Amino acid sequence: MKIFTFLILLMFCSISIAQKVNYSPLYFGPNANPVSQFSDARIPTNTTIELARENYFGFGDHTRNFKFSVEVPLFSERVSLKVWTAMLEQWQVTQEIYDFRQMQGSELSGTANGDIYVQTRILILTENTVRPSIVLNSTLKTASGTHYLQRRYFDTPGYYFDVEIGKSVHSGSRFLNEARVVANAGFLCWETTNSTQNDAIMYGGKIILSNRLFDFENTLAGYHGWMNNGDSPLVYFSRLTFKQANFNLFAQFQYGINDFPYYGVHIGISRAFPKLTPK
Repeated sequence: MKIFTFLILLMFCSISIAQKVNYSPLYFGPNANPVSQFSDARIPTNTTIELARENYFGFGDHTRNFKFSVEVPLFSERVSLKVWTAMLEQWQVTQEIYDFRQMQGSELSGTANGDIYVQTRILILTENTVRPSIVLNSTLKTASGTHYLQRRYFDTPGYYFDVEIGKSVHSGSRFLNEARVVANAGFLCWETTNSTQNDAIMYGGKIILSNRLFDFENTLAGYHGWMNNGDSPLVYFSRLTFKQANFNLFAQFQYGINDFPYYGVHIGISRAFPKLTPK
């Protein structure tokens, strides 16, 4: 009887401790549940692979990792499959952040690997001179990220649905021949503790200025959860892409405005592979 009572008390103590963990971007690493970086509301013509080196800093957490993504168009630029993940993450936090996040263990630095995102993208409406393009995204996040006790990644899965709406305006200028506006809206859900889930409204907008040499993107995006525990991040992204004959180079600056305590600098390369594109 005493053993049974002890086990019951231990179970309730464990639940109580678990409930104190805030499953939100304010209390975890920058790759745990980031703001979605939506595209330009287009399906690519060819399979595209992207590799970036990401550096997050400021506010007591310095994180460096690689990010790999691949998008494969499946049906004549109508449907694509996209997969991405953060890899080989190196992190270091201050004692203040350690205490704030209620991290476990004695380490203030370490390595981790991220969750895997699998996304299906469907072109709902094709753009013409009057109407915009509309793309529907359905995304699943695995719970494969490591080092939950160090608050690097959630130990729970998640998913989201969102819609991208984009429209371009073209001009005859050689310096700026296209300006594109893209809006994003959706619904994000992830599990927390005791079978409770957080539901959030996703939102965002971006402007892309383009010519034959570069694309310049400025994006404001975020989501708003219902738990009010640091679950309403708002982030500004600025990205400059240099177009080359066979590949693109890009640099991105990221600034957390609310519930995302990081600055970010990303540098990477992307390339289209026609031979890897399904016919």
